[in-house]
Amino acid sequence: MENVSQRVASLAVSQTLAMSQKSRDLKAKGFDVINLSVGEPDFNTPQHIKDAAIKAINENYSHYAPVPGYPELLQAISDKLKRENNLDYDKDQIIVSNGAKHSLANVILSIVNKDDEVIVPAPYWVSYVELVKLAEGKNVVIEAGIENDFKITPEQLKKAITPKTKALFLCSPSNPSGSVYSRDELKAIAEVIDAAEQDIYILSDEIYEHINFVGKHESIAQFDFIRDKVIIINGVSKGYAMTGWRIGYIAAPKWLAKACNKIQGQMTSGASSISQMASIAALNSDSSCITEMVDAFKRRRDLVIELMKDIKGLKNNVPQGAFYLFPEASYYFGKTDGNRTIENAMDLCIYILEKAHVATVPGDAFGSPNYIRFSYATSDGQLREALKRMKKVLDELK
Repeated sequence: MENVSQRVASLAVSQTLAMSQKSRDLKAKGFDVINLSVGEPDFNTPQHIKDAAIKAINENYSHYAPVPGYPELLQAISDKLKRENNLDYDKDQIIVSNGAKHSLANVILSIVNKDDEVIVPAPYWVSYVELVKLAEGKNVVIEAGIENDFKITPEQLKKAITPKTKALFLCSPSNPSGSVYSRDELKAIAEVIDAAEQDIYILSDEIYEHINFVGKHESIAQFDFIRDKVIIINGVSKGYAMTGWRIGYIAAPKWLAKACNKIQGQMTSGASSISQMASIAALNSDSSCITEMVDAFKRRRDLVIELMKDIKGLKNNVPQGAFYLFPEASYYFGKTDGNRTIENAMDLCIYILEKAHVATVPGDAFGSPNYIRFSYATSDGQLREALKRMKKVLDELK
């Protein structure tokens, strides 16, 4: 008999992973499925990073690593933050974890108590609200639609703050929308948080920092008056095509880094020793490998937006970063192909998967039920074929 805890029972299954699994199931049956549901670069890890991992294996980096990370990696992260972001963080303010998701979990479990409120702008990355549930906190969702380029306003933030507010999630560049907050927009948000009567912490998810089509990345940690309330979450997964290496990190006030070190010490201990040595090579190398990938993603973004002009009923913005498009799709709700009626975004995604063999993700997973998300982190040829198939089956809905 199943007897799972209420904690587990309250969590939703990741719809991004679920749709990816559905696509794999169809593929296993022999169908030619184009999977646009996954959130990872289609590039391989650059060779010099793999070489560093091989060197680490040969040098017997096969023992437990320190819980917060090797000192050399902590220094590489500190140097990166200074070099690229003009931010000063000591090594004892940095904790390396098993991916940025693990970093987020450590932070949430370290600061959120039962019934604390966490403000979550929607659309949001799927795991934000589930991690808050895990900590027995309460999600306060602010909706930011396509008309606002999926970005919240200072006025919305002010209205959402209560005496129970503990934290704010901020993701720029954004998954799932690709939106990027400007320096002025970030400063306005920082001023609202600074003016609050209690301490409110900003969980600044910057994992897509390098996949940015508008120039220099802006971190909300750049404002000195709010710095001690900002926790940067980042990693090597997206910018260096290292998703499977599982290295994320935080840069935070010392007391919080100490707390995350404590909880990680009991949960997982240190991250993979080999992955850490590979990450040192990534962070200390020049940006040429990043530039190549970003140029490809920008070209693909432009290609997809152009192709989608031929698909009636999908309303798009122009993403400024990451590698996702998040079109508004409610035009198709209530339409039918004669055999089934599309009631919502999940129905639409299942229809597209089963009829066009293209995997996407319903917007419900991101707190925006009228939207769908798909990744353009695949080849130009695959994108052309996917959009061609989607147009065909969507044209059949009446």
